[in-house]
Amino acid sequence: MSTDEFGIRPGEEMASLPATFDAGLHFIGRLRTPWRSRSECPKNGLQTDALCTVEVDAAYVPGLRNVMGCFHLIVLYWMDRATRGLLVQQPRHADGPRGTFSLRSPARPNPIALSVVELLGREGGVLRVRGLDCIDGTPLLDIKPYYATTDSRPEAQVDRAGAPS
Repeated sequence: MSTDEFGIRPGEEMASLPATFDAGLHFIGRLRTPWRSRSECPKNGLQTDALCTVEVDAAYVPGLRNVMGCFHLIVLYWMDRATRGLLVQQPRHADGPRGTFSLRSPARPNPIALSVVELLGREGGVLRVRGLDCIDGTPLLDIKPYYATTDSRPEAQVDRAGAPS
C-alpha cells in the first residue's frame, strides 16, 4: 500500500529503504477479522471482543499439533497495507513527533505486528481467537505459545510523555 493511503503528517520522516531484502519469509496463512479498513480496526486487541479466525495453510497445519494445550497465543503478522519506511511519526494521541521504534504503529520499515490472543477453539487448520486488531486478510507469519511465566512483565512501564532521544 502506498504512503498516500495512510498519509504522511507534518513532522514525519521517511527512510530510504534498501533496494534488496536481507531475508525472506513465507506467509503461513491469513487472519480473518470483521474489519475491512484501518479506520475500523481497534487500536489494540484488548479493545474488542470480536471473534476472529487464524487460517493456517494446509502445508503448515501439522504445526498446530498440541496447540489446544495453550490458553493464549502470540500471533505474528505482516501489516501488508501499512506504510513502509516511516521513522518519525506524528501519532494522533501525542503532542509531538515520536520515533517509530517507540510506537506500536503498523507503519514501520518492517511492518511486523503481534497480538496476544485468547485461543477459543480449533477446527482443522482454523483457530478461533479473540484479541486481534488487524484488517481482514492480513498475512500470518507465525504462531507461538504465550507463557505467562516468561512473557508477562507486570513491572513494565512506558513514559507516556515520551523521553527525548
